[in-house]
Amino acid sequence: MRRGRTRKLVSGRVVIVTEPLPDEPMQWLAERCRVIRAGVGEPEFERAIVHAEALVVRTYTRVDETLLARAPNVRVVGRAGVGLDNIDQTACQKRSIAVVHTPDANTSAVAEYVFALIFRRLRPVEPLECPIDLAEWEARRTTRGAPREFNELTLGIIGFGRIGSRVGRIARAFGARVLYNDIRSIEQEFGCGRADLDEVLARADVVSVHVDGRSSNRHFFNASRLAHLRGDAWFVNTSRGFVVDERALAAWLGDHPAAFAMLDVHETEPIDAQHPLLGLANAELYPHAAAATRSARLRMGWVVKQVWSVLASE
Repeated sequence: MRRGRTRKLVSGRVVIVTEPLPDEPMQWLAERCRVIRAGVGEPEFERAIVHAEALVVRTYTRVDETLLARAPNVRVVGRAGVGLDNIDQTACQKRSIAVVHTPDANTSAVAEYVFALIFRRLRPVEPLECPIDLAEWEARRTTRGAPREFNELTLGIIGFGRIGSRVGRIARAFGARVLYNDIRSIEQEFGCGRADLDEVLARADVVSVHVDGRSSNRHFFNASRLAHLRGDAWFVNTSRGFVVDERALAAWLGDHPAAFAMLDVHETEPIDAQHPLLGLANAELYPHAAAATRSARLRMGWVVKQVWSVLASE
């Protein structure tokens, strides 16, 4: 007697996914429930929100009182990412809505990206695109060398959590001196040294920002704090855009032409023509791409398993 294949039954539960996720987790979720792919304000979202039992969001969907008031059946919100800055956790708690996320998903990707930015500046590489004569060959070898090696630098890390500490470990492996500042007590320092915030800023050749998304960190780097930086410091932010007062940073860069800023996150995304750092010779802006690896995106996308676990347990 021939056995038929067992089919997975799709339940009647409705889950709205507001921003793109990788195909694998989307397919996994679709085998278990009805998945609606639609952003806030789109007609399909507006039709489905009253029936939805779960929301899966990434970076640009704001889950707040206004949205939740229109979603009476939502039981869980999944954030495919690390921070919960765009989710009003108090509003969710009042409605007994679970909030799940993927705090470790992009640690390696962001740490790698920090060094990609630093080394792009420290050791620029120009490939050969055509034959060159001996004189040009020697000129490229002898006149275009980097003035410093990474192991000669002091790296300052502001925020020594998952990503900040990973950056510190990598930097120490390269032989750099690492100073860090964090509001918490840190047990594992990985050879890095704790220092007061002002001391870190004053001594670091490169400052890498990894603070969290608490509201008190808005414009953490304001004019008075930026004034503690060395005049030739490099400033790297891959954490949250709003932690930097961009106008203050633009003014500081204007006063210190030897300094340089590399920002992957911005107070308003996407940036517009009025962005105060756009066009500055000593600033580079990037499109919030630090976590843009296939592996990190998959790890973030698998938040759907946590979402389904909450729904299936009811």
